[in-house]
Order: sequence, then structure tokens, then C-alpha cells
Amino acid sequence: MTATYENIVTDIRDAVQYITINRPSQLNALNKQTIEELSDAFQEAEENKTVRVIILTGSGEKAFVAGADIKEFANFSVEEGKLLSAEGHTKLFNLVENLNTPVIAAVNGFALGGGLELAMACHIRIASDNAKLGLPEVSLGVIPGYGGTQRLTQLVGKGKANEMIMTAGMISADDAKSWGLVNEVVPQADLITSCEKMASKIARNSPRAISAAIVSVNAQFKEGVDGYKTEIAEFGKCFGTKDFVEGTTAFVEKRKAVFTGE
Repeated sequence: MTATYENIVTDIRDAVQYITINRPSQLNALNKQTIEELSDAFQEAEENKTVRVIILTGSGEKAFVAGADIKEFANFSVEEGKLLSAEGHTKLFNLVENLNTPVIAAVNGFALGGGLELAMACHIRIASDNAKLGLPEVSLGVIPGYGGTQRLTQLVGKGKANEMIMTAGMISADDAKSWGLVNEVVPQADLITSCEKMASKIARNSPRAISAAIVSVNAQFKEGVDGYKTEIAEFGKCFGTKDFVEGTTAFVEKRKAVFTGE
């Protein structure tokens, strides 16, 4: 049974789960309730075996997510701040990064602070040509607390990450692409269609193999984990799946594989 949400909208079409943050009057800012709802929606999508890809976006034409809801934590203590960050990592940002189901962020308009951090937790980012991306936290006397200092550095390198974080400035979609922060930049009117084309390409492949690839890629960035050993183990596991049998059989028989994710 599909849950009912107040701050997000969900829909499934053609093996794609659409999750839309729906707080346009607040530029889709992430408050505590929205984070909880997103966490539930991602977990629900992960458990639905008909879902092959998730597309995440924000409602309206102005923003993907313009940041966290500052009013909620403006008066927090040190311990409350640490808890806010830790719970966010666990409930949403790390959850998204480690999903077996690939997530495409459709970055429309502003992706700032927690919004950019959420986009970076996704596996692929496609931006509209009017997108503006940044981490303005130091202008508020704080730092990115939902994985921003780590994931931005992984994506664009230490120097560029320091520049974005320390200046608190925004960069254009084209700069984000040249820096490796987004995969593709498209006209705003084509954003969702472009994400759907990418989703279609992903959905025709083996869900089990894609899950193994996500685990292997993520292992590169986990402390104390040997990514090469993870790849070897995940590669081996693929041989025990029905998807592997179907994929190799279809190749030999010169037909398109029909994968079940088993």
C-alpha cells in the first residue's frame, strides 16, 4: 500500500518511481518532516520489485531544493546540531547513496545546501540549464552537515570543493558539468524527459548487476574497505543469479535479455 505524504508526491510509471519534493512556496526546503517522508518513500521504492529506477526532483520551476529549513535549527545546541547531522546521514543521505535501485536527480533551478547534498547522494545528476548549485553554509556560520564536505570533494576534487564551500558561492549548470558535479545539462523544458531517457537505458539492464555495481563503486569511498576486493566479491555473486543466466543465454541466442532482478 502506497503511503500518503504531505510534503512530497510519488508516482510510478513504466518501472520508474518519481519522487517530487512539493514545498514550492518554501523552494522545496528540507525540513524534518520532508526528510522523514523522503526516507520512507525511498525505502518503499526500494522494496517494490517493479521499480527499476527512481527520479527525484522538486516541484515548480525555481528550485530542486533551496536548502535546509534554517528556522528549525537556528537555536540548536552543540549536541542537538551533531544529532541533526547524524540523523540526516542515516535517514536520508546515506540511505539514498546505498540504495540498490539507482537514483537520478533532476536538478531544476536552485540546488543549495542540503539540496545539493541530496543531489550528490544520488547516483546520477542531470541539471536544467538554469540550475544554480552551491553550499552556502559558511555564510551562516556552519558547514555542510549532510555529507557535503565529503561527497563534493569526491566529485570535483579538493581544490574546487574548498572553493565552493569557502566562498559560499553558486555555480552555473555548465560549470557544474565541467567540474564533474553533474552528468548532463539540458534545457529546462527537457529535464524530466532527459532523465526518463537515462532511466530507460538503465531499466533494460540487470537490476542485480546494477545493485552489485553500486556496492562496488561506493566501496571506493568507504574507509577501511578495499574496493577491488568488493568488486571481486560482487562480480562472483553475479554468477549465482538468474539475471546472469538470462543475460548470457540471450547473448548466445542473439536476442534481447528479459531481466527479472533475481
